[in-house]
Amino acid sequence: MNYDTFIDQVAQRTRTPSERAVALTRATLETLAERLTGGEVLDLAVQLPKPLQLVLKPSPRTESADRFGGAEFVARVALRAGVDEPAARDGARAVFVTLREAISGGEFDDVVAQLPRDYRELVEPAMAPGATLRRS
Repeated sequence: MNYDTFIDQVAQRTRTPSERAVALTRATLETLAERLTGGEVLDLAVQLPKPLQLVLKPSPRTESADRFGGAEFVARVALRAGVDEPAARDGARAVFVTLREAISGGEFDDVVAQLPRDYRELVEPAMAPGATLRRS
């Protein structure tokens, strides 16, 4: 999946303009990079388009992951993206669903395996085949 398609998918899923989708994507990936081990960030980055690889800032020197829960993840995404927490939660879900489509299933499973149970509400929409976040 190329960068423009990734952003378009996030924009469609969140029903927001591309500019907001870019902010939500960047904020979610930056926060995810803090939560994953350095090796996993590197593994994830190689499967993403170059502009998203740069957002992850993979570095083998940052091997340990920060330990924070789902609520803190959403709060960090909200702060970085300049949105409220409900918008950040929806955005993070959209990014996880799009991420699932953009990378191999095994890599996505490796990412999710590093997240505690309280991330379930963020990643479960991505676990269902053909999942979308569009609301009726």
